[in-house]
Amino acid sequence: MFYYENLKGLNNSKGDVWDMITIDGVVGVGKSTLMDIFTKEKGYVAFEEPVVNNPILDKFYYDRERYSFPLQIFFLNERFKHIKKASQQGKAVLDRSIYGDLIFAKMLRDNGEMSEEEFNIYLDLFHNMIQHCKAPALMIYLEVSPEEAMRRIAKRGRDYEQVVEAEYWINLNKEYREYFSQYNFSPVLTINVDNLDFENNPEDKAFVMNQINAKLLELGIEEAIA
Repeated sequence: MFYYENLKGLNNSKGDVWDMITIDGVVGVGKSTLMDIFTKEKGYVAFEEPVVNNPILDKFYYDRERYSFPLQIFFLNERFKHIKKASQQGKAVLDRSIYGDLIFAKMLRDNGEMSEEEFNIYLDLFHNMIQHCKAPALMIYLEVSPEEAMRRIAKRGRDYEQVVEAEYWINLNKEYREYFSQYNFSPVLTINVDNLDFENNPEDKAFVMNQINAKLLELGIEEAIA
């Protein structure tokens, strides 16, 4: 229960949550696309994952052992900045967030690409930050098979992602499934997108948004923050 134990420090003793939606899932699953739909059609303010102007990300994929710790610290710090701003913004949608940052750090530690000492420093910092955070109003998990995720990664053609071995993406997918089997700090909507192209296919987009809108109405979020 690694993920549950490390997230239970969330500041939600009163059961309240932050008025934001977090979109999560493995690399290439369509998080940014869905976030764009929220901003264009529902008027949400977007908080993009800090991959643009990231000074370490491309280096990391070529030498994970060397750059795993500084990359995770960079992401953790940027995600903490984002979630603080989003908590004050209202009507915010995040492409990944601080909650799931643990997934990557744990996997790097388990693979021997982050030392135990580095991992413990990371965890200590994570715990200090998470005490100042509440859970999101809704967590959307875009679920996909590792095979489909790798197909999408290859299609979008980022050079630094193409050098990564298939085992890394398979392990990442396993960690995501484990994470969401333990996460119960806020409502979760899981949508399997293996056979969906909600970026280019209007029917697929309508299918995804109908599920999301139904969940928002069920939770009373549309009236509260939409």
